[in-house]
Amino acid sequence: MDERAAIVPIAPPPDPTSSYWQDPPHQLATHRTTNDLPGSASTVIVGSGITGASIAYNLLAQHDDPSVLMLEARTACSGATGRNGGHTKSASYRAFLDNVQDQGEEEAAKIVRFEYNCMKAVHAFARQHGLECDSWEGETVDIIYDQGQWVRAKKAISEIKRILGNDDPAAQHKFHDAPETEEMFLVGGALGSVSYEAGSINAYKFVIGVLGLTLNRGLNLQTDTLVSSIHRSETDRSGWVVDTSRGSIRAERVILATNGYTSYLYPPVRGIIVPLRGTVAAMRPGRSLKEGLQSTYSFIYGNGYEYMIFRPAGSTFAGDLVIGGCSTKAPKEGLYEWGTTDDTTMDPEIKQFVRDSAAEYFGSRWGEDHPSGRIRKQWTGIMGYSSQGFPLVGSVPHEQGLWIAASFQGSGMVLCFHTAKALVTMIKGGDDRKLDEWFPRPFRMSEDRLKHKFSGRLHEKSPKNFEGHHQL
Repeated sequence: MDERAAIVPIAPPPDPTSSYWQDPPHQLATHRTTNDLPGSASTVIVGSGITGASIAYNLLAQHDDPSVLMLEARTACSGATGRNGGHTKSASYRAFLDNVQDQGEEEAAKIVRFEYNCMKAVHAFARQHGLECDSWEGETVDIIYDQGQWVRAKKAISEIKRILGNDDPAAQHKFHDAPETEEMFLVGGALGSVSYEAGSINAYKFVIGVLGLTLNRGLNLQTDTLVSSIHRSETDRSGWVVDTSRGSIRAERVILATNGYTSYLYPPVRGIIVPLRGTVAAMRPGRSLKEGLQSTYSFIYGNGYEYMIFRPAGSTFAGDLVIGGCSTKAPKEGLYEWGTTDDTTMDPEIKQFVRDSAAEYFGSRWGEDHPSGRIRKQWTGIMGYSSQGFPLVGSVPHEQGLWIAASFQGSGMVLCFHTAKALVTMIKGGDDRKLDEWFPRPFRMSEDRLKHKFSGRLHEKSPKNFEGHHQL
């Protein structure tokens, strides 16, 4: 892993795999607010995904930032947010025991509530502003095949209920034994399952909606404007120069909302934030599943998991399944997918695993493939991971005017929206004690966090102290 984590990332390539969510592209995809690139701005945000868009929205809501310029290397929301699996799911129990051990009960509980509240806030914002983004709220189920994962889930959820309280909305989970799992969720061969509140959303349309609102507040969005480097101004050491494919910009502050690509622009986080390429497919369900599913899913086994949503009624291609994961089923558990920022291609073995996965999980209940074929579209996207399993959010140490919100561990839809709110509070010098009440301290950027090199993905594999597993 050390070798993969040390790879020098490439810039976002201009011709990525075609994402289901971005087909067809929205009219804002190639938007440029002004024909010419401004020579200066008070704030430059690099990245137009959910993090960058939400930061811009919060900055401009305060009406005290003279100019906010957003730079996107490709089309609007063409990175991880526009290439994800559509899940709004806070599987916080998966990391909870480790977080209690490493961060203490108070911070572990804060993380659970933060993820849950962020998930709820995304859907509430979509409702409040009438964003047409196929927002669906309901239930998810984790189908568990591995004994260690099963025992850990039971212990973690028991601890969540003890620490947060049985009545806390974020603590609501229900266990199902193997027969009930097969009857309710149409999947056999599992030890059992756990269900809880979650949702799904077309994240591309959600972010396009946020960008639209923010453009009305004065955002200058410049797409197809690759940032090649950032460096301190030679004339004003408190300012920054942002070099792009269309010229250079002077800025009072720069915000990196670049997730897995961050070390391309800021090398000191190389090996701290490590990219991972994920593979996703949108598929037509088998003929025997034509009645449709009522929950979103994760399928959890010894060394990994897959995640899956169904497209809700009223959406384009309602009933489609969107499934992602499978990298740990590849040779060397997909080690070669770490360190790459190339989303122009797919690993052929992982591609095939993803294609086959849903039919294998549902078995005879899948039935024959749709006459038009199983796969509607398949693509890749680049995520960002950190050594401690948390985002890096805040002012970059010893770099006045440089801010970061990145490394969302493949769970951006339950982290980014409220992280943006927290970052803007920090930028504006808000009350730190009030921020501490709801924003997890382990998420904050610090010198100490720059000392922790990445060694692998956390909370995924079956605990070593538990033995025995079911494996498909």
